[in-house]
Amino acid sequence: MVFLNILILVAGFAALIKGADLFVDGSASLARIFRVPAMIVGLTIVAMGTSAPELAVSTVAAIEGSNEIAFSNVVGSNIFNILMVLGVCAAVRPIPVDEKVLRKDFTVVTVPTLAVFLLMGGLRLFGGELLRMDMNAVAGTVTRPIALTLLAVFIGYIWLLTRQAKKSRRKEEDSFGFKYTKGKCALLILTGAALIVAGGQAVVYSAKEIARALGMTETLIALTVVSVGTSLPELVTSLVAAKKEETDLAVGNVIGSNIFNMMMILGVSASIHPVTVNVASVWDLLILLVITGITWILARVGRQVNRAEGFLMIAVYAAVVAFAIIR
Repeated sequence: MVFLNILILVAGFAALIKGADLFVDGSASLARIFRVPAMIVGLTIVAMGTSAPELAVSTVAAIEGSNEIAFSNVVGSNIFNILMVLGVCAAVRPIPVDEKVLRKDFTVVTVPTLAVFLLMGGLRLFGGELLRMDMNAVAGTVTRPIALTLLAVFIGYIWLLTRQAKKSRRKEEDSFGFKYTKGKCALLILTGAALIVAGGQAVVYSAKEIARALGMTETLIALTVVSVGTSLPELVTSLVAAKKEETDLAVGNVIGSNIFNMMMILGVSASIHPVTVNVASVWDLLILLVITGITWILARVGRQVNRAEGFLMIAVYAAVVAFAIIR
């Protein structure tokens, strides 16, 4: 039975990755038809496309009441994006980071994460209260009002990016990817979306069954297996972008995906069904905040993430996973 669920999990991941690939190709090509800059394409169209697997998985999990999968998938994907996606890309080619991204977009991704951390009782970690509680004990709940606030902030952010895009359209075409007709773009987007939804349902179902069979918590399997699987489109897309020297697209994809995950995906999931957060997930939020801050400092100092820092980020991710398993 476990073997069958593993096959379903792999098939679900394959559908998610292929679906995200088609969605990104169609969406990014459509953006190029309207000559939208690469950084904005990365922050919006590509980020949303590569984060579609997380949206599918967390939404399905919320509908089925699997709160641990819904929340840990978001946090685990964001940790993976920063440490592994950005780390692997930097290991391949040093990644320069634009000043505007450091000043604006890093702030946009950090503030909501900090707000959720505090609302879930994060300060109780430092007071010692959560340290005395079981890791699976409930620490807080992402209520519908919190979810709607996250969605409202996300919509405002996208509106600002749209205004920026209108002001900074460029004449030259991007070298990353292909440009299709509008009809082909629509077909790719719809096909990709269908595969993403089907893959998301398969992943949630199989992940829950595997967790039960192996005695693993849903938090652990969502933080590791599910979040890594749903983040593979970000890794593949950013890595290809880095190899093609489209570093703006690579960085924009990582930061945009994290913004999309924390505000849009968590907002949609908790709007459908309030998401309870356990003590282990509060620790994961703290880890996410710390690594986001350190990455910002590294990028700020050298105006780039170099190869040595990239390898260090990969090693840190291995340590984070080890901590989650031991915990």
